[in-house]
Amino acid sequence: MTNKLLEVRQLSVAFESAAGQKVQALKGIDFDINRGEILGLAGESGSGKSVTALTLMGLLPKTANIISGTARLHLHNRSEELLRPSPELLQKIRGDKMSMIFQEPMSSLNPVFTCGNQIVETILQHRKIKPDTARQMAISLLKQVGLSQPERIFESYPHQVSGGQRQRVMMAIALSCQPELVIADEPTTALDVITQKGILEMINELKTSTNTAFLFISHDLGVINAVCDRVAVLYKGEIVEQGTTEQILHAPAHDYTKSLIAARPVFGKRSRRLPAKMTASEIAETQIISKKQARERNEMLQSRQPILQVEHLETWFSSPGLSIFQNKKQVVKAVSDVSFSVFPGETLGIVGESGSGKTTLGRSIVNLLETKAGKVIYDGIELRGLSTQGWKKVRKDIQIIFQDPFGSLNPRKTVGAAVLEPILHFGLAENKSAGIEKVKYLFELTGLDASLTDRYPHEFSGGQRQRISIARALAVEPKVLICDECVSSLDVSVQAQILNLLLDLREKFDLTYLFISHDLAVVSFISDRIMVMQQGKLVEIGETEEICQQPKKSYPRQLIESVLTV
Repeated sequence: MTNKLLEVRQLSVAFESAAGQKVQALKGIDFDINRGEILGLAGESGSGKSVTALTLMGLLPKTANIISGTARLHLHNRSEELLRPSPELLQKIRGDKMSMIFQEPMSSLNPVFTCGNQIVETILQHRKIKPDTARQMAISLLKQVGLSQPERIFESYPHQVSGGQRQRVMMAIALSCQPELVIADEPTTALDVITQKGILEMINELKTSTNTAFLFISHDLGVINAVCDRVAVLYKGEIVEQGTTEQILHAPAHDYTKSLIAARPVFGKRSRRLPAKMTASEIAETQIISKKQARERNEMLQSRQPILQVEHLETWFSSPGLSIFQNKKQVVKAVSDVSFSVFPGETLGIVGESGSGKTTLGRSIVNLLETKAGKVIYDGIELRGLSTQGWKKVRKDIQIIFQDPFGSLNPRKTVGAAVLEPILHFGLAENKSAGIEKVKYLFELTGLDASLTDRYPHEFSGGQRQRISIARALAVEPKVLICDECVSSLDVSVQAQILNLLLDLREKFDLTYLFISHDLAVVSFISDRIMVMQQGKLVEIGETEEICQQPKKSYPRQLIESVLTV
């Protein structure tokens, strides 16, 4: 029996637009995956990574057309052609012999079934066992993927668990029938560094113990470096380079690969800008911020009166019982006795694991979640308990940029209308015509073409939508921006552009940022100080260099030890 599990040859795929135009997404790509091997597929949005995965799984939309190529899965007792398969073959193979971990678990999980039932359904589809046995297998899988309360997660619906927990539920579903090949499409993008490290260690253990092979799709080269044996780099539908991980990441031959590596922030190394494009002059001009310069800036910032003060803030949630026989609700303190101050013009990074309370804290500050106790003081005004009229006066000064720009934009409104709405609502333009001119100015300010204002959100890329969200937040001339994982799902070059944009806007308008992220490399690049949260509590707060190099507490040290580098 050959060690080769998957063999892809000259795969070409095209999509047909509504206007009848054909766009070729894959252009004759070749690659192999051996049993027990992890092949990384690296590249940015639009390079063809996800199209490759969907083609192999038989999940391409009707607008797609496989122009040419073969993809053979060599199983122990037979070989199957995966392109243009029969429905019967797909039902037999998918979930059993090969499975997929999708990038966005919230849209992949069924909202009307519990997480546990969705794992059980997959097991019962391919295994002739009793439902009770399948339930025990599902709970065991939830524990295997690192969930500390597997019984509670089993009984919970997708919306009742965090993004990181949902991603691990997706992994449990994919692994439920011990497939020979797992296609993992950005499986750790939304995870914090500790959870991410645990998931990658689990993947490596599975590879060793069960000889499972993985096609690991990611734009994060640190993740690729940590888990992959070989790497193939995709650019505009073509594999421009492939080889061992060591060779590709430490001695790249293609300029595109070099640009991906250069655009990624380096943990603990602060610079004034990131090289968003791979040019020798741009990289040479990148200035490193010294410890002395960082200290002087912090002293200057902290000489001013705080613009935002949080005192002993508490936000609680009620979670369901473990089963229908245990109806007693449990109280979860998502934010517990948190106190800190933020100074005008400062960027305070907030880091921690999924469920640490980062997002809840941000939403509690802007009154999107009800708080139980404590104070939030903005510019001398106590916000907790403020009237609706009082909030209207303050709301424009504190804006939030959400993690998912597509979910936060109205799909029925043009992006220009979405940015214009708050301008008119707060009376920041003399009339509609003046408001439209301001919208165009904001588009240009955030690096967008002003002619795009009449388009709808679905017509833009992820990076463009994030810029639109930033433009909308800036439309009301805020003083404080809460950036909630606003670059976590972006390609490294787009991420670099957005981070550079945020720095430029901070200097231009003296903005203050609360920058929430699980990516410590990004946080260490943009932040003046870093605040570490764990289980709803503030564990440690200090200057960026201090937290990154000499943290006082064990938990921040654990976070830092989990950071993945190239």
